[in-house]
Amino acid sequence: MKKILLFTVLSLFMAVSYAQIDRTTQPKPGPAPKINLDEPNTFELNNGLKVMVVENHKLPRVSIQLDIDNPPILEGDKAGVSTLTGSLLGNGSTSVPKDDFNEEVDFLGASINFGSQNAFASSLSKYFSRILELMADAAINPNFTQEEFEKEKAKLVTGLKAGENDVSAIAQRAQLALAYGKNHPYGEYTTEATVNNISLTDIQDFYRNYFVPANAYLVVIGDVEFDKVKELVTEAFTPWTKATPPSLSYTKPSDAQYTQINFVDMPNAVQSEVMVQNLVNLKMKDEDYLSALVANQILGGGGEGRLFLNLREDKGYTYGSYSGIGNNKHDFSRFRAQAQVRNMVTDSSVVEILKEIDRIADEPVTAEELKNTKAKYTGRFVLALERPQTIANYALNIEKEGLPKDFYKTYLERINAISIEDVQKAAQKYFNTDNARIVVAGKGSEVLENLEKVSFNGKTVPVLYYDKTIEKTEKPDYDAAVPEGITANDVLNKYLEAIGGKAKLAAVESWAMVAEASLQGATLALEMKKTAAGQMLQNVSFGGNSMSKQVLDGDKGYAVVQGQRKDLTEEELNKIKEESAPFPELNYLAAGGISLEGIEQVGDKKAYKLKITDNKTAFYDTETGLKLQEVTVEEAQGQQFASTLGYGNYKEVSGIMFPYALSQTAGPQKFDFIVKEIKVNEGVSAADFE
Repeated sequence: MKKILLFTVLSLFMAVSYAQIDRTTQPKPGPAPKINLDEPNTFELNNGLKVMVVENHKLPRVSIQLDIDNPPILEGDKAGVSTLTGSLLGNGSTSVPKDDFNEEVDFLGASINFGSQNAFASSLSKYFSRILELMADAAINPNFTQEEFEKEKAKLVTGLKAGENDVSAIAQRAQLALAYGKNHPYGEYTTEATVNNISLTDIQDFYRNYFVPANAYLVVIGDVEFDKVKELVTEAFTPWTKATPPSLSYTKPSDAQYTQINFVDMPNAVQSEVMVQNLVNLKMKDEDYLSALVANQILGGGGEGRLFLNLREDKGYTYGSYSGIGNNKHDFSRFRAQAQVRNMVTDSSVVEILKEIDRIADEPVTAEELKNTKAKYTGRFVLALERPQTIANYALNIEKEGLPKDFYKTYLERINAISIEDVQKAAQKYFNTDNARIVVAGKGSEVLENLEKVSFNGKTVPVLYYDKTIEKTEKPDYDAAVPEGITANDVLNKYLEAIGGKAKLAAVESWAMVAEASLQGATLALEMKKTAAGQMLQNVSFGGNSMSKQVLDGDKGYAVVQGQRKDLTEEELNKIKEESAPFPELNYLAAGGISLEGIEQVGDKKAYKLKITDNKTAFYDTETGLKLQEVTVEEAQGQQFASTLGYGNYKEVSGIMFPYALSQTAGPQKFDFIVKEIKVNEGVSAADFE
């Protein structure tokens, strides 16, 4: 009876309690959790090097990070000197040759890497003392040799050439140069000419001036003891000469006077790079710093951002659209909203990005958006605390950025306190469409007509034109009319006549070619053979080892990539067959179906554009008739990629003109092949296609 009575009382109590809870109102969030952050142990050497040590004995490993926090450095007509200095640092020291240095690091299962203003090393903790010693030796006594300098210089030039036709690389160059100016450390860019201005003496001077301990921090994290670290670091880094980097002056950047589109014509672009940007004066210690981060996250910080939901999910213009906001204690940073979009929707994408920027400034964000964003930041912050590196990074930020000592201890509390009004104020302050630069790099012949009609907030947005060196230029001329009566067959016939004539070409049974390109100081070799019997061999080798090989023998073929052989599918065979003839243009004429699309600029020449297939176009010089370029477009992971093959320096072999300069561009990679030898009707056998 007592049990029944007790159960009845409890049930009644629970019913009354339930009735008192209003479940139509969302519970108020509780207070943000208190964050207890361990602080690293610190000390400072007499030369100015500040050292932070974070002990973590969970794993027998240790990492060493050297960070030199200098103000921005203007390199001027020797832009690239910092890049070369970074690539030469870490090549041993004056006491340990490069090969011996690298061999010992590898033997210890460690790694040591350098930049022009930083270094990083990691190893098992039992090797800490030796790795620290090697790292300090390489940092303080660098082994700068003429031989290594020439190698690194050649690598840098090769990389720069590869980027000259890369739409993303040119777009980034334009975004920075236009935001800051080319005479600002953040706006200048490296060219082949500036690299050629650099000597080994310049590297040594840059190192002496800027690789100094005045603004340097050394962070040691892992299975170590503070007292031992202090002893070893003091011994290893005390010889680092005390010095202060020279102070530099440069023009302060400013936003555009009015909203404008800055267009860079990239004829090889298969999609447009669009970025809306403006300068911001934001520092980590600013009161609205976290509010600005939250506003940016809601606008375009990820897949839940408004830009992504609009341009991808709703409109289907792009694979993704995002925004970002920087902070910088030395100078202005940038707010930017960007997307890679299909050519036909370039103008529409610009308008939609501007609309979203205005909307977040004009209209309060929703409570749901703010709640979800706060939850995301909280989750990231809590997860990051599990990594020892986090403690070091936070401590480093406090020192470098002049932050309050409790900046991270109160981080979640301040995130939690951000209101809808705070987000809107930050958006109004930092996201700007009144003086925005809209930088577009794309194929002008396909996008400019509509881009020049873009109107926003009742005003037409003017378009200014820039070349790839980010100098102002005239609007590209796409109206060069095809002479009346000219057809695709006329263009093909003129080309065939220019290289030798159809009769001579038809008599060719085979030809063989060997070409070479430079890649990171080594030789990239290309061997190609073709026959009139539908046979083709293409072999690319690096350092004497075959990287990629394709073979076609009539109706069968195979590919070998890094030693793995694979028979070609029917689709792959058909693609190769299109190009297997010694002179494909003879087949184009016979088969028909080629269309003349107009006249376009290729380099400094005007060229007839022929559509060969749905994904391939070819360009022929309007004056000489010679082929200048082929562009092939492929699609992967929802995006289109263009591969460009340029032809130049034609020379006669057995009465036929062959290009002796081949420029292959695929994405950011560019290879300039120089033909070493061409043989006609010799040097080819049946065994080549087995």
